[in-house]
This record gives sequence, C-alpha cells and structure tokens, in this order.
Amino acid sequence: MIENRELTMDDYLAMLRRRMKVILIPALIAPIAGFLISYAFSPKYTSQSLVLVEEQKVPEGYVKPVVTEDITQRIATMQQQVLSRNRLQPMIEKLQLKGRNLDDLIDDIRQNVSITPVVPDIAQAQRKRGQGTDVPGFFVNFTANNPREAQAICSELTSMMLEENLKAREQVAQGTTDFLARQVDEAKHNLDDLDSKLAVFKRQYMGQLPGDEDQNLKLLMGLNSQLDASTQSLNRAQQDRTYTQSLLAQQVAAWKSSQNETNPTSLEQQLTSLQSQLISLQARYTDDHPDVIKTKADIAEVKRKIDEMNKAASNSSDSTDKAGVAEPAEIRQLRLQIHQYDQTIAEASREQKRIKDQIGIYQGRVALSPAIEEQYKGLTRDYDTALKFYNDLLAKRSESEMQTDMERRQQGEQMRLLNPANLPDTPSFPVRWLFAAGGLGGGLVLGLGLALWIELRDKAIRTEKDVEAVMDLPTLVSVPWLGPELVGKDKYGSRSSTEEPKKETVEV
Repeated sequence: MIENRELTMDDYLAMLRRRMKVILIPALIAPIAGFLISYAFSPKYTSQSLVLVEEQKVPEGYVKPVVTEDITQRIATMQQQVLSRNRLQPMIEKLQLKGRNLDDLIDDIRQNVSITPVVPDIAQAQRKRGQGTDVPGFFVNFTANNPREAQAICSELTSMMLEENLKAREQVAQGTTDFLARQVDEAKHNLDDLDSKLAVFKRQYMGQLPGDEDQNLKLLMGLNSQLDASTQSLNRAQQDRTYTQSLLAQQVAAWKSSQNETNPTSLEQQLTSLQSQLISLQARYTDDHPDVIKTKADIAEVKRKIDEMNKAASNSSDSTDKAGVAEPAEIRQLRLQIHQYDQTIAEASREQKRIKDQIGIYQGRVALSPAIEEQYKGLTRDYDTALKFYNDLLAKRSESEMQTDMERRQQGEQMRLLNPANLPDTPSFPVRWLFAAGGLGGGLVLGLGLALWIELRDKAIRTEKDVEAVMDLPTLVSVPWLGPELVGKDKYGSRSSTEEPKKETVEV
C-alpha cells in the first residue's frame, strides 16, 4: 500500500476485495471457537422471585405511615439484615447445604444474590398482563450450580425478606409507641412537680399574686381612709374626756369645799376622785410615772384615814355605799362619762393599731409584688411549656398507637410475593450465543487487523496514481497486461481475451 498519497473510497474497497479471505476466515472460525469454549464453563442457574410493595390501605390523612424511609434504602437495609451470619446459618442448616464449610457457603450466598428494583417498563408490561399493580417492587435473584438449589435458596431469601419487613415495621411502630409512652410518663411527672410547686407558691403568696395587686391597692386606700377616720374619732374622744375631766374636777372641788375634810363622806369622795384620777393616769402612763406613783400614795393615805375613822363600824362596805350615795349625781354622771370615754379611747386605740398593722401588711405586699410577679411568671411559663409538651406527646402517642394497631392488622404498607422463586430450566451462565457473538466480534477484529497489517506491508504498484506517487513523474503511455488467465479461444479455435485486459503502466 502506497502510504505517501491520499486514499479514496475505491482504494479501500479494492483492499477489502483483495483481503476478503483474510477477514472472513477468522470471522467464521472465531464464533465456532467461542461456542465451543462456552462448554468449558460449568453452568450457572438463576432463580428469580418478584415482590411487590402494596400501598397503605388506610388513607394517610387519617393515619400517617410508620416508615417514611425510601423503599430503595429499606430494601438495602433488609438485604444487610437477611445476609447476616446469624440469619444465613439457620437457612443453611435447614436446606442441608453441604460440600463446603460454613464460611464459604455464606460468602457464596452473599456473592450470588442480587436484589434489583422493578423498572417502570417491566411493571407496565405486567399491568398489561393483569399481573402487576402501580406499586413498586423488586426482584430477588440467586445463582447456583444446581437449579433446585437456586430455587430453594431464592425462596428462603425472599421469605426472610418478607419476614424482616413485617418484623422491622412492627418493631418500629412498637418501639415508637413505647418510647412515647415513657416520654409521656416523664412529662406527666414533670408537670405534676410544676403543678405542686405552683400550688405551694400560690398558698405562700396568697393575696400577693400579679392579679391581686390592684385589689391590694384598693384595700390599702380603704385602710388609709379608715385610719384617718379612727384617728379623728380617737382625737375627739380624748378631747371630750379632757373636757369632762375638767368639769369633774370643778364639781369635785366645789363639792369638797362644802364638806368637812374630816368627814368620812368627804374622805370617801376624795378616795373615789383619786381612784378615778389613777385610772385616767394609768390609761395614759405606765406605773413608773411620778403622777401615778403620787396618786397611789394619796389613795393609800386616804384609805388609812378612813380606816382610822371607821374602826368602830362593823361593815366598811356599808359606809362606802353611804358615802357613795352621799356623792352628788352630777359628779357620778361625770365619772360615768369619763369611764365611757376611757373605753372608747381604748377601743379606738386598738382599732387604730389593727388598721396600722393591716396597712403595713398590704404595703409589704405591694412592695413585693414585682419580685413575686417575676417568680410567678417563671413558674407559669414553665408550667405552660410542660403542659403543651405533655399534650403534644399525648397526641403523638395516640397516633403511634393507631399506627401500631394498623401494622398489627396489616393495613399499612405491605410486601406481597407476586411471583414465587421459579425453577430455572436453562442456565443463566454461560449464555452460548453471547460467546458465539463475542467470537464473531473478535474474529472480525482479528481479520481486519490482519488485513490491515498485510496491506501495510504490501508495496505493489497497481494504479497510475501509485506510479505518480512513487516515481513523482507523469505517465506517458500504458500497456495492457495479458496474462494466461485472461487468454481463451474463440469459436474459430484462435486464442482471444475473455476479459478486458488490465493496464499496467510502464515507466518511460
């Protein structure tokens, strides 16, 4: 092949015609060799089962699904669970798989099992045949040297997948319910603690809570008004008592001036006057006051004189009564008024003290209201938060209990075995036509390679363009080539050319 010129399609077709045998011989021998080589491999049989995922029967608007994980992730998780050693060992013992040790059998099962999702085209074709639904699914495939062994293992793996799905969904639902039940109990215990704290706080600060502040202010204003009225009443009583005492003193002085000082009746009157004066002083002063001490001494002196003057009398009480009777009615009336004023003053003093104590209490409540309000708001805020959390947990627990009941009744999403594991009648490997097709492709590649290699090594000059490319000179004349294969006899017995003679260029 001349390499230093541009080749055309005619050149390539000419090369293909010249090397047709080189191309066809490997292309014909290689498929036969590939088909025969396929018999050197031990056959493998693949059993397949189809599992469809049915949608939840209860509308999601009423009960939300337990598991929201993607179906592909769930299938991968179930596959890992099913292919674990503690799940495969009982299956191997049940099927009595022998010939190798346990670890090799487990590794072989893991390598030869495959789970593939249902593609939309397959699902649509099955729906047309009336075998499928709109629900997605997956295939379980297992490959083994024996078709019955492949079917048995595929069937067991599919059953384990279905059992694992039911178990996993029920465990998730029950686990969620148990978890929420524990959370509800803890939330209720916390809510009860906060409720008891709030009740203790209310009892401790009764009347000082945020809602009582306005009432406390109103009561405080009313107590201040009562205190003013009580103070005015006390002042009036003290003024009236003082005025009455002055009148009494004047009456007693006038009456005493008319009586003999040595008269027992006069001494009795003096004693009565001193006793009244003592009562008045004791109402205002303590016993240690000089006026009180002096009055007590005067009373004692008057009593001594009365005792001396009435030694002969057998009944001192009668003398006292007579002396009292001898006292004028105006003086007795004044003494009675003074006694009433003393009672009024004492009662007003007690009422004033009570009102002041109440005012002090309510003033303390009003002063402590901001701090107590802050503590109360903190307790109520924590209580409201705990109550809301508790109510939310109750709602979630109720929903989880419905989900658990739905799973137990198998009303949720379910995996249903649509096509059980089949018994393969033809091996899945080796696929002999694929070996033959591979041999055909390899033979063509080999034949084309050989043809190309031969053409690259061929230096023959066949056309005028080859001559021009090699000699770099123009062609002046061409002489046809007449070979023996081109010469024949005509009807007259003479040799003649049966084909158009090939032209061979001659260099000049």
